[in-house]
Amino acid sequence: MAWKSLDDMDLAGKRVLTRVDINVPMEDGRVTDTTRIDRIVPTVRDILAKGGMPVLLAHFGRPKGKVVPEMSLRHVLPALEAALGREVTFTEEPSGEALAALPEGSVVLVENTRFSPGEEKNDPEMARFLASLGDIYCNDAFSAAHRAHASTEGVAHLLPSCAGRSMAAELSALEAALSSPERPVVAVVGGAKVSTKLELLGNLTKKVDILVIGGGMANTFLAAQGIDVGKSLCEHDLADTARKIAEEAAAGGCEILLPRDVVVAAEFRAGAAHRVVPAEDCPPDMMILDAGPDSVAHVAQVFERAKTLVWNGPLGAFEIAPFDTATVSAAQKAAELTKAGRLRSVAGGGDTVSALNHAGVADDFSYVSTAGGAFLEWLEGKTLPGVAALG
Repeated sequence: MAWKSLDDMDLAGKRVLTRVDINVPMEDGRVTDTTRIDRIVPTVRDILAKGGMPVLLAHFGRPKGKVVPEMSLRHVLPALEAALGREVTFTEEPSGEALAALPEGSVVLVENTRFSPGEEKNDPEMARFLASLGDIYCNDAFSAAHRAHASTEGVAHLLPSCAGRSMAAELSALEAALSSPERPVVAVVGGAKVSTKLELLGNLTKKVDILVIGGGMANTFLAAQGIDVGKSLCEHDLADTARKIAEEAAAGGCEILLPRDVVVAAEFRAGAAHRVVPAEDCPPDMMILDAGPDSVAHVAQVFERAKTLVWNGPLGAFEIAPFDTATVSAAQKAAELTKAGRLRSVAGGGDTVSALNHAGVADDFSYVSTAGGAFLEWLEGKTLPGVAALG
């Protein structure tokens, strides 16, 4: 789809209403992870460099349309100022007149948009109020783009609109991975349950050449083939669904890869006694907790042939060693090929980011999304309101 970037806009002397995601984790009044704040810095600095005034809109927590003091964006202000290296003006009651009176070069942070009941309802009146605060709208919050809220969708129709640097990078990465990818395309989908990723699997089987299924989800597909998975996490009631997905994939020319061998243990704990067995030989009193070395070698061979990789979810119970081996090995192989210029790799989803960080390769993928739900909905083939509004 066509969308404008900051480079397409004349920002000189303009107030740029900028939707950002600084919904960061906090503990004892301090931000514990500044990743989301760090990602908006290029957008804010570019707006300032082009002579514009960034007026930042953001949510924090889930106050459900009420003023909740502990969810005030005031708590994020010190970390935001530290990241930007400058003072930020915080306002609870913004107005166009007050903003116009601020000196050139100001950066403004408006109080939590979700304190207003009109935000999540995408109330036209709230959208008009927000539009009155700026001359141009810039959305730099891809992670909130799957929400049709006043600050993510409604206001975009009322002002000249564009994508910020982080949003543009995310859209470019995703379009290159699924909309117009270099083939062969491989997708890795892992995690605990098939039920949470039915739409994702259904869309990917139409888009990719090879689909690698891991984690607890793989157990459901193995069971659907009549394989006894012992005490493993498995959604036996979705056997028919798994078979249907496999049939549709085969009909569309998409190959599904399941584990050939697995790591089994009697209990899920660090250092638990474990062994590797063929996937069809899981003992009835044990559980599958990771893919085995033969499976990992097969995945590595697939990566070697691939040109594009989309990754969502771990291949095993990576949180506890030694059941992180398959995820770490496969991630490191993908990172190696990416650094060599042989693979475009795009990954996202909460567990995925954690797994890649655990493997020490998050910085080596072509793009790692922190957008969570928006990233998943994009992979599912859904239209994201916040993105569509920029077109």
